[in-house]
Amino acid sequence: MGDRTAHWERVYETKSPQEVSWTQDVPRTSLYFIEKYAPNKSAKIIDVGGGDSNLVDHLLNLGYNNLTVLDISSKAIERAKERLGEKASNVNWIVSDITAFEPEQEYDLWHDRAAFHFLTSDEDIRYYESMINEFARCVVLGTFSTDGPLKCSGLEITQYSEDKLTKVMSTYEVREFLTEDHKTPFDTLQNFIFGVFER
Repeated sequence: MGDRTAHWERVYETKSPQEVSWTQDVPRTSLYFIEKYAPNKSAKIIDVGGGDSNLVDHLLNLGYNNLTVLDISSKAIERAKERLGEKASNVNWIVSDITAFEPEQEYDLWHDRAAFHFLTSDEDIRYYESMINEFARCVVLGTFSTDGPLKCSGLEITQYSEDKLTKVMSTYEVREFLTEDHKTPFDTLQNFIFGVFER
């Protein structure tokens, strides 16, 4: 776990948002799903692996007022706070490896774009499953698809298909799937699959 934390701290200390592949100026797919499945602006929403993503900015601008952002990197969260300025005080920030996270509340919507696929051991994946089963009513999960990359940021990832995500989320009802090509800041394409699962 320490090595994983050190890796991500190094990434966020040395690279700007335009130098990492996952950056999105406007995370349209995530916003679409959140507005559709958590229309109540007081919904308890967590963005897992949110880092310094712009998603929280857009959600605040839309009026969402019960937001949590979790990331393994304290540097990533510092950058997000600096960008948001005074608005940062309206967000609950958590620095934690997701495999060590112990939620203190249930979330109406659990959003994860590009964090879950970094879990490659059965033990870590099972822990993640057990956590969402207990603490998430609706889950929006975005991962690399079977047509996506095999590695990201120098790390191995786990690719997912609709069937594979459905098995992981076996205690939930499948609401919808969507695949999209994410255009990175360096003009390459990464194929993602998004699944929405609800109790």
